[in-house]
Order: sequence, then structure tokens, then C-alpha cells
Amino acid sequence: MKELVHEKWNKRPLIISGPCSAETEEQVIETATRLANTGKVDMLRAGIWKPRTKPGMFEGIGVKGLAWLDKAKKQTGLPVAVEVATAKHVEDALQFDVDVLWIGARTTVNPFSVQAVADALRGVDIPVLIKNPIHPELDLWSGGI
Repeated sequence: MKELVHEKWNKRPLIISGPCSAETEEQVIETATRLANTGKVDMLRAGIWKPRTKPGMFEGIGVKGLAWLDKAKKQTGLPVAVEVATAKHVEDALQFDVDVLWIGARTTVNPFSVQAVADALRGVDIPVLIKNPIHPELDLWSGGI
């Protein structure tokens, strides 16, 4: 992964693309295939767990979506990225060989969640992206990095 980032970023921005939410296996595979065929996308991303402001809304497909991403990765060669908000999310993502994790906007403002994710990643060498927080406050999440 480090080679991909260094190789690509030295020449142009790294392009990460994919659906906000993984909804079906067919959607994930078709999206990954089309993105890979452009030759311009470096990584597939998809929301597996969807933190919501209002309870009761669609909260994501969950772990079975990780299997879809793994299949898409094997078929297209695109590395994959997912959002994580809990230690269990980290554990599940790592079991499915996810290449990059990101901490979402809602999670970045919760120091307990950031700490739980950081603790789950202790000793793990994987890139972690930080999405723009709802209320940008560097000190809220920088300690977890």
C-alpha cells in the first residue's frame, strides 16, 4: 500500500472512489469493474457501516459487504477502503484484508470512539484516513493517531 501511495501521489492525486453505501454484491462488483476500467481510479471505497444522525435509518449492510469488497478487490486489483467507527469494525475489516481504513466525520468528534479505534489498531500497519469532522477540532482526534 505504501508503494501505491508514494508511486501515485508523486505524480498526481490519489483517487479513491466508490459508492457511499454498499447495498448489493452486484452494485459493488459492477462499480469496482467500471472504476478499474477507467484506469484512473486507485482505490475502491464503500460504506459498509453507516452512522446516522437519526436512529432507524439504514445503517449499512455490515460484515457481508466486506466479502463483496474482497471479491471486487480480487476481480479488479483495486485496493479497498472502508469507514470504521468501533474496535469491532476494525477487527472485521482486517479479517477481510481491507487496505485502508477511514474514520468518518461523526466518529472524529467522539474521543471515546477514536480511542477505541486507535487501541484496536495498535501494532497494525495500515493507513488510516481522517474525514473532515462535523465540527473541525484537531485536538479531538489527533491524539488517536
